[in-house]
Amino acid sequence: MALTKERIIDSIYHQVGLSKSQSRIVAEKLLEIMKQTLKSGEGLLISGFGKFVIKKKAERRGRNPQTTKDLQLRARRVVVFKTSGVLRNKINKGSKG
Repeated sequence: MALTKERIIDSIYHQVGLSKSQSRIVAEKLLEIMKQTLKSGEGLLISGFGKFVIKKKAERRGRNPQTTKDLQLRARRVVVFKTSGVLRNKINKGSKG
């Protein structure tokens, strides 16, 4: 099951001790800061977690898989996430059984 914004808010509420409405404000503000940083084109580095970076993708040829018709995909920016070594080690350590 995916971690949702509501579950993050509940975790802040239970673990930090803020009220439910304060927990919601903290989560919303943090996500807004992250969105604005990425929108501006800056990278977002969270130590021990990873880095979100903006990559530019050039215009390219593509194909509609349903109709097999050729089309031109526009240039765009995408968000790429690179895990930190710490997180990568925790993920791999936890998966060994």
